[in-house]
Amino acid sequence: MQSFRTEIENPLVQKDIIELANKIELFNNGKIDEEKFRSLRLARGVYGQRQEGVQMIRIKLPYGKVLSNQLRRIAAVSDKYSRSRLHITTRQDIQIHYVDLNRTPELWAELEKDDVTLREACGNAVRNVTASETAGIDRNEPFDVSPYADAVFKFFLRNPICQEMGRKFKVSFSGTDEDTGLSYMHDLGFIAKIENGIKGFKVMLGGGLGSQPRHADLFYNFLASDKIIPLMEGVLRVFDRYGERKSRAKARLKFLIKDIGLEAFKVLVEEEQNAIEFKTVIIDEANYTASIPVSVSVPKVHIKEQEAFNLWKATNVISQKQEGYFAIGIKVLLGDFYTDKARLLADLVEQYAAGEIRLSLRQNIVIPFVKAELLAFFYTELEKLGFTEIGYNKAVDITACPGTDTCNLGISSSTGIAEELERVIKTEYPSYLENEDLVIKISGCMNACGQHNMANIGFQGMSIRTKDKLVAPALQVLLGGGNLGNGNASFADKVVKVPSRRGPEALRRILNDYEANGKGLVFSEYYKENGEKYFYNLLTDLSNVDNLTQEDFIDWGTEEAYVKAIGVGECAGVVIDLIATLFLESDEKIEEAKQSFDNKVYSGAIYEAYRSMVNSAKAILISEDIKTNTQAGIINDFETLFIDTKKIDLEVSFADLIYQIKVCPPTEAFAARYIESASQFLEKVRGFREKAVATV
Repeated sequence: MQSFRTEIENPLVQKDIIELANKIELFNNGKIDEEKFRSLRLARGVYGQRQEGVQMIRIKLPYGKVLSNQLRRIAAVSDKYSRSRLHITTRQDIQIHYVDLNRTPELWAELEKDDVTLREACGNAVRNVTASETAGIDRNEPFDVSPYADAVFKFFLRNPICQEMGRKFKVSFSGTDEDTGLSYMHDLGFIAKIENGIKGFKVMLGGGLGSQPRHADLFYNFLASDKIIPLMEGVLRVFDRYGERKSRAKARLKFLIKDIGLEAFKVLVEEEQNAIEFKTVIIDEANYTASIPVSVSVPKVHIKEQEAFNLWKATNVISQKQEGYFAIGIKVLLGDFYTDKARLLADLVEQYAAGEIRLSLRQNIVIPFVKAELLAFFYTELEKLGFTEIGYNKAVDITACPGTDTCNLGISSSTGIAEELERVIKTEYPSYLENEDLVIKISGCMNACGQHNMANIGFQGMSIRTKDKLVAPALQVLLGGGNLGNGNASFADKVVKVPSRRGPEALRRILNDYEANGKGLVFSEYYKENGEKYFYNLLTDLSNVDNLTQEDFIDWGTEEAYVKAIGVGECAGVVIDLIATLFLESDEKIEEAKQSFDNKVYSGAIYEAYRSMVNSAKAILISEDIKTNTQAGIINDFETLFIDTKKIDLEVSFADLIYQIKVCPPTEAFAARYIESASQFLEKVRGFREKAVATV
């Protein structure tokens, strides 16, 4: 594990990896609080699995772009540290499973050799910035959003303002009004627009899925591209300060906006602009490195089954805006593929396309920049890999999260039922192999990683109990969701809950009725015309649990009797003094502030000092058994309970001291003053704590 200390050239990356290694050692020796360690490892892409003692590693791949050398590197890491399987997520990441926690620093170091990161792939940070998988090649796009997604990713990676928020923050970019980036379900969603010759974006704010889906609000009809990073920084600052921290279920941005209202939120964001260093951030597309297609002679091939080839071209090949080029969509069952295929795919696209693939939000792969005359060659080569299954982004292309296969929170199988439903469609409803209007998605629990509640037909993993108190796996059937384009969408209604084994029959009834009574409408309109009660009546008899068979107690994809088990597998540890840990972190944040100051990153230095003061105040509140929640609440409670009562004398108001961050520009002079204030504050409150402990 020593190699990364010398081989990683980027000092920031090296520091990250060494810090993770050190914190793992402290955790193993019982010297760091379990929750604090959990927060740190999640922000480094290390996530506990359902299976005890192993971790899932989430590899962050901004807007799904993966170069051939990066794909080979990921494959090598999976072979060495995992089980040679790669899983594409609905956020364009790749996950590998069954990794030993103690080996994660060296795994990360291996990935960084090809500029692949784990940083902030999980945790309460800005998650992977997603985008339309056809960005840069779409015939209808006003411009390529890839450089803008890339700039946002780079600007906020390791940015102090979004390292310890109350909850995760998700951002998307859509290249066209089709909104294939799904702006309406993101904390911030950007849809490409041009007004008066100026590139910019329609901005959606405060969307989300989960158990309480919320449609994003329209924040700006048009915002010039040089304003999107300052806007996002303002949004993050407000969310960090006022967002819920006590109740995880209510800690997403959507709940803050619901509580205070869109206009009040906008005022807070505008107020933050005083403290933001860069009022405009010009994103120069010339600085973005686009992949260049190779020039190569066309190998001779023979197509054995012309009809199959023609069908594949009809369902899996996308015409690009670049004349003479096409993109190939690879339908990846459940987003799972193996490293041997990954290597061969990397070689193929490097030698005959542009050395790049894009991962899609529907867990698939797109190969851009394939010359028209090479399509037959690619078909034959992909066929050898099992990558020519028809139905890319069609009804048969079902999205599913890992569910009970590996996830702590899975209630019932999502992958097993997805495979069965795809089999039903292929064998019984072959016309849907070419149908683009029907979207089916499955999640193993209410958290909606499979995005079930925005699908035309969705299934959510649940459980049911019989009169005899026997528990069987179940599926909540949701209907009527869909992407309407340009930031508009409808969320699906919960219609009925059925035993999981009856999921295929529920799908058959829905499709049979659609074919008989759809009257040529797209599915979302067909559902809207008939309404929830109509479909409840159509399916309700399937929910009867009085006639369950033995098979109903065995979930899809397994032969064992169903056992409901949620939340197992996260690492256990020895809980130590949380207050001491918070003070230690306050020290670390001041050191980070000083380093940023020395590097002349004054805005970062100021925010680290701010975080240190909030942390120190939180430590004192907790020491007095006072519950803490939002940063604003911590500041207010500390002011009321310790400053107003003269228990701690700062000679100034704590609120006035700390909230200078909102009103003072991030100059060198202010940064120096503010860091010194944070140091003095930590010294003052630590002295208060030591005196209190000494008198006990």
